[in-house]
Amino acid sequence: MIFDTHCHFDDERFDEDREEAWQRMLDNNVKHCVCVGSDLHSSRRCLAFANAHPGAFAACGVHPHEAEKAEKDYLTQLRQMLVQEKCVALGEIGLDYYYDFSPRDVQKRVMAEQVDLALEMDMPVIFHIRDAHGEMIDFFRSRKKLPRGIIHCFSGSAETALEYVRMGFYISFAGPVTFKNAQNLQRAAEAVPAERLLCETDSPYLSPVPMRGKRNEPAHVRFVNQKLAELKGLSEEEMARITCQNAFEIYTKAGRNVKFLE
Repeated sequence: MIFDTHCHFDDERFDEDREEAWQRMLDNNVKHCVCVGSDLHSSRRCLAFANAHPGAFAACGVHPHEAEKAEKDYLTQLRQMLVQEKCVALGEIGLDYYYDFSPRDVQKRVMAEQVDLALEMDMPVIFHIRDAHGEMIDFFRSRKKLPRGIIHCFSGSAETALEYVRMGFYISFAGPVTFKNAQNLQRAAEAVPAERLLCETDSPYLSPVPMRGKRNEPAHVRFVNQKLAELKGLSEEEMARITCQNAFEIYTKAGRNVKFLE
């Protein structure tokens, strides 16, 4: 059983075959996924999808791309979503200095506000970090307390990954770890302790080998699992068991029994 810990089933690229893609996911022994929001509207769509599909869960949050457009009462609206039964994390939030779609000071403020909310509500956090690992590590070091969380679609070095692990985070790898020229990323996956590894698709983006050039979907997480197993010297079955158990642990909130499938 494999767990796709980060996908975007609400994306319009699934509008024509969302239910078929869901069935393909199940047919490939991917029994769980987390549909991750990027703003309030997509977060609500993710919750609706999760509520309609056993084994699907939602994460709700404001992505750094959308930080500048966050509504004045966005934290109040988020708080209402985070208490929903199928919501298992706050996210995705973070810093994106590659596109800079929102001013950097706004990205940092909106991220910090959401981290405070996650701590208040004892929710794990899904972090999006692109071209901003140094600034993010400085942010984490400046905090008296850090939330439980995931560095999603990890894109840094082995040294950076291990720094996040020392801070208590899980490291999630997506399709790029399967790319032929991704030696640095593969070294990072080799370095991360198995008990801190997760796998994801970030679909419909970042299709893994051998699906590059096609729309990604949660069924393809098996190729990420396959690559992680190869890098760690484990069977695919053992790698799936480990990453699935890790996902159960990070997505289980204090005081609530999340109903994962057996």
